Amino acid sequence: MRRIPTGGRRGLEVRLRTGSIPSLARPLGLSLREAEIMTLIADGHSNREIAAQLVLAEKTVKNHVNRIYAKLGAQSRAAAITRWGDRDAT
Repeated sequence: MRRIPTGGRRGLEVRLRTGSIPSLARPLGLSLREAEIMTLIADGHSNREIAAQLVLAEKTVKNHVNRIYAKLGAQSRAAAITRWGDRDAT
């Protein structure tokens, strides 16, 4: 468990659990947020549309997409979508 300061009131901190998500809930090693974004990519949404839907900055979505590509070993959106579609077959 990691502790991070909130920058707010003295002594207040947030505790984050890391590594507590079972691998079955993490398709192809993606985090839950990455899996959510990958699903939207596979549905044909652009980074801008994903950002608007998830209330994120477009740059944040782009960063997630780059990590998704790295984890899936994909060089393009099309390759990532193909790998994502094949996840149930493996």
